Amino acid sequence: MADRTNPSSHTQHRPIYNSTTVPRSNNTTTNHPLSSLLRQLLQSQSPNHSGQLFGFLAFFISGGILLLLTGITVTASVLGFIAFLPLIIITSPIWIPLFLVVTGFLSVAGSLFATGAVVLWLYRYFKGMHPLGSDQVDYARSRIHDTAAHVKDYAGGYFHGTLKDAAP
Repeated sequence: MADRTNPSSHTQHRPIYNSTTVPRSNNTTTNHPLSSLLRQLLQSQSPNHSGQLFGFLAFFISGGILLLLTGITVTASVLGFIAFLPLIIITSPIWIPLFLVVTGFLSVAGSLFATGAVVLWLYRYFKGMHPLGSDQVDYARSRIHDTAAHVKDYAGGYFHGTLKDAAP
């Protein structure tokens, strides 16, 4: 039998792995309200909260780093623009016509490319080669045809009925 006066003879309580309970000691300070509040707070924390806390911490750290890099990029761009502004102003007679030529060329080339792509798609569609999106065009065409037929039937019956009423 264990001796109650000898504290070393008592059975030691070990915490169970993955347990949220805190082992109680034989100390008299466990009745203190602050220690019971602390024990409740520790027991209410589960492992899921630590993962969520780690996620928020990683989010704020990476967000802060990205915000810092954005500030550095904007600052470097503004300083570079200020440093090269005299060179840009001096060479502006070259840049403005060059800009107009490049934008004009790109807009014409883009329009020609888009027109060629549409003409090629229409050619493949009317030859029955089933280009990408032809099923959707066929479905839309059949829906429009069905709706037009229903409107025609409804309007024909409506006008036919009113003409019948108006005629002697």
